[in-house]
Amino acid sequence: MNIHRFHVPSVTGVNHRTRLPDDEAAHATRVLRLSAGATVRVFNGHGREFLGRLEIGTRGEVGVDTLEEVVPTRETQIAITLAQVALKGKSFEAVVKDATMLGVTAIHPLLSANTDVPLSVTTQPSVRTRWERVAVASAKQSGRAFVPKVDQPKSLTDYLQSASDDLQLIFVEPASAHTSQEIQILSDPSCLKRATLMVGPEGGWSDEEIALATETGCVAITLGARTLRADAMPIAALSVLFFLSREL
Repeated sequence: MNIHRFHVPSVTGVNHRTRLPDDEAAHATRVLRLSAGATVRVFNGHGREFLGRLEIGTRGEVGVDTLEEVVPTRETQIAITLAQVALKGKSFEAVVKDATMLGVTAIHPLLSANTDVPLSVTTQPSVRTRWERVAVASAKQSGRAFVPKVDQPKSLTDYLQSASDDLQLIFVEPASAHTSQEIQILSDPSCLKRATLMVGPEGGWSDEEIALATETGCVAITLGARTLRADAMPIAALSVLFFLSREL
């Protein structure tokens, strides 16, 4: 039986009614055409999920009576942050969707020397809202009860000043990678608790950005001799790391 899932940040426990956000309410009643009494699931985006019953009030408000807490899809043991340079068009939305599906904890849009997207575009509230909605939709589809946070865009320099994970990888052109470190660090990722993957724009990182990253403790790495697209690299990198850590 396919039970529809809805993102309700306010849901906290069982045996009480929680109102669906307007967009989720519209999706439930106008798109899916669910009726009062339908069995649904609601998750709060922070790891908790509940089985409930859809209720429609006399004024058209849509809520859910939570009946029991359910065990959500297990999250990965490694908390991975994807720091990806903003991409033009809908490419970044695709990255957010796929990275959420694979299990990242947070997504940090970056600005770099070769970014094709103007700062005025990436900092628009509507753009970030769209990215957040994509993350929610992907979490719903993939069965996750956790929605990764999509941060405000910031420069690589500003991001590096606050990054402090156990492992910080910056993916670069094959000629710029340190293969000896690649083998040593990724041979046994089971001890990792937190990791950051940094992926550049279509034009690649500048030499200065790579130097800055490595000076602050990042490891310059590649996935082989081929040059991957900027929107394909994070998916390939996440898949490899999750596979090595036995999460896939």
